[in-house]
Amino acid sequence: MTAAPAAGGPRFDLPETDDFTRPYWDAAAEGRLLLRRCTACGRAHHYPREFCPHCWAGEDRVEWERASGRAVLYTWSVIHRNDLPPFGTRVPYVAAVVDLQEGPRMMTEIVDCEESALRIGMPLEVTFRRETEEISVPVFRPVAGG
Repeated sequence: MTAAPAAGGPRFDLPETDDFTRPYWDAAAEGRLLLRRCTACGRAHHYPREFCPHCWAGEDRVEWERASGRAVLYTWSVIHRNDLPPFGTRVPYVAAVVDLQEGPRMMTEIVDCEESALRIGMPLEVTFRRETEEISVPVFRPVAGG
């Protein structure tokens, strides 16, 4: 079992935020998932980038958009051992890739679901795990009754 980071020590599981990603993390702290959508080609993408990874349109053609928060499970792996703090205290956990309703794939974690219940294509909804006062991380759980 890996010890938790010392009080005030570095958190390796937290994102490094900057002026560009601030809207994404502010929205997450409020319980909203944002994507970026290109006005040139119309495609959405995740993780947030200043340009479109599909048609290479510049930042003046890519805008923030609120995502529905709906996804389906594409693939997953149950992590039973992770020596990097603080992940060692979370094992086992489900690392996953989901297909967002808007099109992009997103790496995430599945919560509130038994490993035996995981199925490719299962409907999911976003929820947020509060890490600090300023940072909440989007994770996904099965849709109730889905």
